[in-house]
This record gives sequence, C-alpha cells and structure tokens, in this order.
Amino acid sequence: MSARITRRVITTVLASGAVVAAAALPATAVDHRDHGRSPVVIGDVNTRDGHGRFGRGGGEWIEVVNTSRGSVNLRGWTLSDRDGNRYRFGNVRLVGHSKLRVHTGFGRDSRRDVFQDRRNSVWDRRDTATLRNDHRRIVDVKSWSGRR
Repeated sequence: MSARITRRVITTVLASGAVVAAAALPATAVDHRDHGRSPVVIGDVNTRDGHGRFGRGGGEWIEVVNTSRGSVNLRGWTLSDRDGNRYRFGNVRLVGHSKLRVHTGFGRDSRRDVFQDRRNSVWDRRDTATLRNDHRRIVDVKSWSGRR
C-alpha cells in the first residue's frame, strides 16, 4: 500500500507541475508578442549628402521620440546604421511626450540633445536607423532614400 500511495503522490505532483507550466506559457508568449510595441520610436532624420567632415554639432541628427506619458531610461539602448556604426546611450531619461536629437558631431549633451563626438558623418542619403533597447531587442527601424 505504501508503494501505491507513493505513486499517487508522484503522479499528482507531476500533473500539478504540468498545469503550472501550461499556465505560465501564455504569459511568456504575450510578453514576447507585445515587446515590439514600445512608446519610443525614431522620429525625424537630418542627413548629410556624403561622408564629409563637419564642425561642432554638425548638421546631422536623428530624433528619438517618447510617445507615452511616462519617462523611459535609455541607458544601454543603441542607435545604429546599416554599416555597423553604433551609438550607445548613457544614463539618459526621456520624459513623456518629448524628443531627443542624437547628433553625429561634437557638442555638450543636454536633455534635448546628445552627441556622438564623431568627426565624419554616419547617416547616408540612403540608410537605415535601428533603435534597440537594453536587451538588444529591436524597438524601431526607419529607412530612407534620396535627399533629406
């Protein structure tokens, strides 16, 4: 009789584990499905015509826009082009309904502008910008071609 009770207990425990695992699975699936719906998106883009040099601040930038009411910490997020140039955000908090310009050239970072401190332009007339969060997941992608 002891062996029979042991088998029933083991069967009950295994069945309970299967129910808990099945219940947890949809929550995980929802998380991955909703992940691409970030309130942070790529906004306007201002490119240069070629890979020329430019001075302080430069005329080249990409806007990152927070479309939500809440603030988002961009620490560890990246903005990259299709050639592999990448900018990693420091401890930058993007408050609700605001924009941040990511300049290619030199300047002093502020709440509205950050600078990559590069001597050469990054964004070509035909390019793609990819914004990734701190988990390396794609948040937004924007492509363009021709004069901007």
